Amino acid sequence: MKYQRPKGTADILPSDAQKWAAIENRAREVFKKYRYQEMRTPMFESFDVFSRTSGETSDIVTKEMYDFYDKGERHITLRPEGTAGIVRAYVENKLYGPEVPKPFKTFYMGPMFRYERPQSGRLRQFHQIGVEAFGADSAALDVEVISLAMALLNSVGLHSLKLSLNTLGDNDSRQKYRQALIDFLEPHEAELSEDSKERLHKNPLRVLDSKDANDQKIVADAPSILDYLTPEAFKHFELVKRYLDALHIPYEIDSNMVRGLDYYNHTIFEVMSDSKAFGGKWTTICAGGRYNGLVEQLGGPETPGVGFGLGVERLLLVLDAEGIELNEQHDLDVYVVGIGEQADVEALKLVQSLRQQGFSAERDYLNKKPKGQFKAASKANAAYTLTIGQEELEQQKANLKNMRDGHQESVALPKIYANFDQARAILDEKEN
Repeated sequence: MKYQRPKGTADILPSDAQKWAAIENRAREVFKKYRYQEMRTPMFESFDVFSRTSGETSDIVTKEMYDFYDKGERHITLRPEGTAGIVRAYVENKLYGPEVPKPFKTFYMGPMFRYERPQSGRLRQFHQIGVEAFGADSAALDVEVISLAMALLNSVGLHSLKLSLNTLGDNDSRQKYRQALIDFLEPHEAELSEDSKERLHKNPLRVLDSKDANDQKIVADAPSILDYLTPEAFKHFELVKRYLDALHIPYEIDSNMVRGLDYYNHTIFEVMSDSKAFGGKWTTICAGGRYNGLVEQLGGPETPGVGFGLGVERLLLVLDAEGIELNEQHDLDVYVVGIGEQADVEALKLVQSLRQQGFSAERDYLNKKPKGQFKAASKANAAYTLTIGQEELEQQKANLKNMRDGHQESVALPKIYANFDQARAILDEKEN
């Protein structure tokens, strides 16, 4: 029987895992500057956590969730996105309490799951990096989250980006716009796709997000939510634009953008790339917005929130297509060459000592001859080799060689065990 990975998943092999680690490390560095702390939540949650928050007419709930009943007959869902689980944890652990600083800023990294047709940059198990900030209904916090997204993408070398911006307003704005949209769409009901017909009266904003080509033609002339904003919602959006202008972050208004989840309100945004990875077509790699009301939906007190999620697979596709290397692979510091059975134990002790001193070290485990070990050291791009055989063992010395220029010296073993940094400094000084 031939065993293969499940459809829509990928094996992240060591050479690729280094790129993943580099992105995650950059993200942690950037998030630390903005004072966002990590949070880790389960990969599966109660079905209601997502069905209640994502919207009953969203594609995620109606088509894409991996849900099942466990042995205790509990309805369980593999998380399709990161925000709802973070909100559930925020409420359950009472992170809204008076002793917790406001706003509460957190980030997450990990796999998500959606049952959809696999394609480039879109898998059934995919990975997101995201941030959430709770407790402040401030346009300045919206812009901090946007600037954080841009800073993260800039930190990995991406600069040809487009920020698309919109607002979904407050509840009053949405209710007025909802009716206006229904009034516009009803004369076209027969022409709409089956999904859009079903959504027309349940959640007409979902029609704006339809991928059906004919639906897109129809909604091209739909009214804009910007014409239905309450004074408060208008003021919030104007402040967002003013802050973005102050930070010199360019943006484009897209009044038809609604995002794929129902919990969003006020500011929403997408950061897009026109990389050749997607044929030069603008494609979203990071998106988010404000979601006031979501905490209350999951049983918490009235708490505003805002955040974003970034698709790691898509980001990697862009980096590869643009030829951007996040080279955080560290070459091998020292390869210990052991010659003969008597030196085997000492070679093991040297490797362990070097590692404990903070160096990367390796040795042979395949009984290779000295020539084979030196080849292995060269292939691993080792900076130095330490060679020890019976003669060196008797003299309590090892032969230290700089692999870049071939210079070598005999160094006392006690010096290596005490401080390899000083030992190699002796070699480098004699070389100079």
